[in-house]
Amino acid sequence: MRTGSVSRGRVGVIVAPANPSAEPELTRLFGSRADMHVARLPARPGLPLAERLESYNDDLPVMLYAFDGLPLNAMVMACSEPRYLLGPDEDRDQCARLSDAAGVPFASATLATREAMEHVGVSDIVLVSPYQPWLTELAERFWKTTGLTVTQVVQVRAKDGYSSYGVTPAELIDQVELAEPPGDAVLLFTGTGIPTLPVLAPLSTGNDRLLLTSNLCTAWWALSRAVGQHVTLSRVPHRRPMAAPRVAHTGGRA
Repeated sequence: MRTGSVSRGRVGVIVAPANPSAEPELTRLFGSRADMHVARLPARPGLPLAERLESYNDDLPVMLYAFDGLPLNAMVMACSEPRYLLGPDEDRDQCARLSDAAGVPFASATLATREAMEHVGVSDIVLVSPYQPWLTELAERFWKTTGLTVTQVVQVRAKDGYSSYGVTPAELIDQVELAEPPGDAVLLFTGTGIPTLPVLAPLSTGNDRLLLTSNLCTAWWALSRAVGQHVTLSRVPHRRPMAAPRVAHTGGRA
């Protein structure tokens, strides 16, 4: 991603309590362009997954006040799973209401991903999901409802079962390769809790795939609002050196 003149911003990020990947990956993707300030959704121990996800959606309006007046340029909910319980229109409408309430642009990870795919002109995707099958079905329905064609679903499992937070990069790479997605496919990795930055280079080497992830799209959306300049999402953002990724920088072509 590229910007014009640099203007460092502040982004408020709301994450699920046990998410291990959103903060490290967003920190790397924001680089020096924006500071990240994090608030965690309330823990709901013992609740079944569906009820816990519903509670995250219910808690979201109150979470706007978790930053207690800290001046922000944008806010994001870096958590995709709860939004799949909603339809795309409801997701977008709630984000618009939350933007009004917060006084700054607000997006869920799913809305940020939707706008990122519109930005790069995506029409067909291979959906890579670490979720339980019922939630993967909801995710597939969500993206189809936005008008995308889901040509393939890659259901990823961790060693001990379906777990967004338990999948390792090696497991993710192995299972995507085993599914044999086309060499020119657009792969959408849903879930801010899975470790996606380490897998992008291995899965894009020697092919023409476009790899998009919830965290990459969330970072693009947040920086687009926070830095005060237009940000272009490159079709090959993952080909930057992984040792020091830069989501946005100045000058040059996108």
